[in-house]
Formats: sequence, structure tokens, C-alpha cells
Amino acid sequence: MGQIKVTGTPIEGLFIIDPAIHGDKRGYFMETYNERDMEEAGLNLNFVQDNQSMSVKGVLRGLHFQKKYPQGKLVRVIKGRVFDVAVDIRKGSKTYGKWFGIELSEENKKQFYISEGFAHGFLVLSEIAEFCYKVTDFYHPDDEGGIAWNDPEIGIDWGVAGEYAGTASASGYKMPDGTPLLLSDKDQKWLRLKGTFKY
Repeated sequence: MGQIKVTGTPIEGLFIIDPAIHGDKRGYFMETYNERDMEEAGLNLNFVQDNQSMSVKGVLRGLHFQKKYPQGKLVRVIKGRVFDVAVDIRKGSKTYGKWFGIELSEENKKQFYISEGFAHGFLVLSEIAEFCYKVTDFYHPDDEGGIAWNDPEIGIDWGVAGEYAGTASASGYKMPDGTPLLLSDKDQKWLRLKGTFKY
């Protein structure tokens, strides 16, 4: 293994990526992606698109997936902090409906690889966050799918206060410092896991 360390998680298909950081008084250098290191860890990836977004504190994006063209995602934060979450939606998986979350930040420089077959979302913990991700398939706007971020059967611990009222609405949910959650209109209309998939 070279400059990048790949570690598995309790859910097969999810990996934490730690780069080797070389720093001195001038700053630092790190490799954010190395094909050989990934292949040595058993990940043969073909990325076709890089994306970047900026979000303010309290923004929750997700839980998103593509239906016919699933994407593997290698995600990281270059400014700020987020709580990043993946939910297993693979039919027949022994961990179907289970979630795994990790904090990604400009300080820890961790990356999270989410294989095809997962729904993905994140909550911004800092005043702003700049979020970057590489994907294994192109974005297809007519192929979007989603699951309610607050589905009680999935039970993601986002670290926010609020009571589930039967929908994905952000109304009444707040972060510990009182910041209200901010979701897109679309993300507040997704159904629960059972309403999204019939298997």
C-alpha cells in the first residue's frame, strides 16, 4: 500500500479512505486518489465525473440515489465539517436498511467511498462546508430517487432534536445550537424506505 489507506466498515461496500499527509512549516501535501492503492485494496473504480458543492450550516442533503444508473461515490470535505451517511438499499443484502455515518472535515481529511447500491446524504455541521465527490456514473436528472432522511425504521442519528411527524419535512428539527435544518423541497417529499421499495 502506498499513500492511501483503505479501511472497511461494518457494512460491506463502504470504505474509509485515509491519505498520507506530508506537512511542514510551509503547509502540507497529500494524494487524494491513487488508482494503484485502491486496486490493492480490492477497489477497481472508474470515475467519470467530479462534483463540488457548498452548503451552509444546517443544510441536510439526502438521502439520494440513482435508480437505473447507480453511482459509486468517493466523497470528501475541503472546507468545514459534515456528518456523512450511507444507507444500504441493495435488494437481498444482509444489511439492507442499515446505515453508517462518519464525520468528514478539512481537519481530518478523511474520505468515504460509497459503493453502488446505497442512498447517500450529509448534514453540514460548520458555518459552511465545501463538499467534493467523484462518481462512477454520470448524473441522470430523470433517474433520481430518494428516501426520507428521518425514516424512523432506518433510525439515523443525525444529532438533531425534533419529533418525527410522519413525513420528511424539516419543520421542528434543530441542531444542538438551535440552528434549524434546511432541506430542499424535493428532499422533504421523499417516502420512507418501505414506501420507496416494495421488496
